[in-house]
Amino acid sequence: MLYGYNLVWSLSSVYIKDFYNQTALRRNGTGLSGETLTLMYSLTVSVFAIGGLLGSLIVGVLVTRFGRKGTVVKSTVLVFIASSFMGFSRSCGSPEMVILGRFITGIHSGISLSVVPMYLGEIAPKNLRGFLGLVPSIFIGTGVFAAQILGLHELLGKEEHWPLFLSVVAGPTFVQLLLLPWFPESPRYLLIDKHNVHATITALKRYRANCNIQAEIEEMQEEQRSLSSVETLSVWNLLLDETVRWQVLSVVVVNVGMQLSGIDAIWFYTNDIFENAGIPTPEIPYTTAGTGVIEIIAGLVGCFTIEKLGRRPLMVGGFTMMGICSAGITLTLILQTRLSFMRYVSVCCVVGIIAGFCIGPGDGVPFLLTAELFKQSHRPAAYIVGGSLNWLSNFTVGFVFPFLQMSAGSYCYLVFASICLSVAVYVYAVIPETKNKTFMEISRLFSKKQPVLETQCLLLVDQLKLKKMNGYGGLEHHSLDFESSSSVP
Repeated sequence: MLYGYNLVWSLSSVYIKDFYNQTALRRNGTGLSGETLTLMYSLTVSVFAIGGLLGSLIVGVLVTRFGRKGTVVKSTVLVFIASSFMGFSRSCGSPEMVILGRFITGIHSGISLSVVPMYLGEIAPKNLRGFLGLVPSIFIGTGVFAAQILGLHELLGKEEHWPLFLSVVAGPTFVQLLLLPWFPESPRYLLIDKHNVHATITALKRYRANCNIQAEIEEMQEEQRSLSSVETLSVWNLLLDETVRWQVLSVVVVNVGMQLSGIDAIWFYTNDIFENAGIPTPEIPYTTAGTGVIEIIAGLVGCFTIEKLGRRPLMVGGFTMMGICSAGITLTLILQTRLSFMRYVSVCCVVGIIAGFCIGPGDGVPFLLTAELFKQSHRPAAYIVGGSLNWLSNFTVGFVFPFLQMSAGSYCYLVFASICLSVAVYVYAVIPETKNKTFMEISRLFSKKQPVLETQCLLLVDQLKLKKMNGYGGLEHHSLDFESSSSVP
């Protein structure tokens, strides 16, 4: 998700660097050195991730105070402020406005990346929760494709248009601001957090039309009763809560794995791979735009199959495909000097990585899982943890990858391959399927992971102690049937 916005910047990077250099020349009489120019542009790029981290850290407070929909609506003001800074930066001759605008955009992205899947996950019925949770990925892919098209030289890809290109995001945000206030707030938030039964029923009637909402209200009231003595947890209390240790670990693994999968590295080298495959340089931007179509198609595949296949197959399949194709890129880069057809295999590997990412890891499934794995009291803190790690990992990849590439060369993709395959194994082994299950049912699935094992261990210790008591209790004459003695009703 994050690489889509970075793609827009990569399309305008030459013009922005020239603007920085020309501004320094006008202010100081001398241009910037190569090292200083690289530092300024690196700061411009990385400040987006810093803003995103800040946004993810404050999202818990915002969604608790303003609600899910309220947070989305109120945070749109950040987009208009950022667009104004970037759109008028060249007119004002201020590179600082570009950097500040990108930082504010990062804050909004950090908030939206957490609150939008939380909102959709709470308003969706359980049989459509996966579908609605992945719908944003289709629009994100469409947005990336639109940015690739607008970035062509025939449209906004010219030097004089780059400020407009950076501020065009204000358009769809304005449409959202016009429409979203007419939608109801999350029913779960209204009932569990605000204890407003009337507003909950009104919201559910609008979201469910002619469906019977009584069963859903009873399920939310059951969760409310289970949380009657529990306030919304802070991040620290979430990390200390042993009852959700597996959920927290799963959120950490999936979110870190999504960013360390190497997708940003693939976008970094896409043009070089296409050029080595023999595609003429003037046609490479159009070929790159074609990858946007692959993103949309892969997103549609994930969106329309998640309720049939489930979350786990998409995650395991996506990470596995990315791991195999990342290893394939290393192999093709090594052999393409000897075998000419390897250049075309490398293009197929790039397509495979993008498709694998958009089907599972980048298709909104990690954020959907964050909503599904936690109860209402734990959910805001869980999104803070997942979002923060997501942005920190994004920043780490952007900072470390150039050095990794210089030291490891083509072998650097083996690092990403090992990470992808490791995450796939973890998801397969640990995370249960959450399809068509209520939040309470999912919570019970995780709650069964350790207590049964702990009960069996305690029973074993107690019975061994009794065996040493010279036959007291007659245990030496009975078999130790742990299946029956440790059964959980």
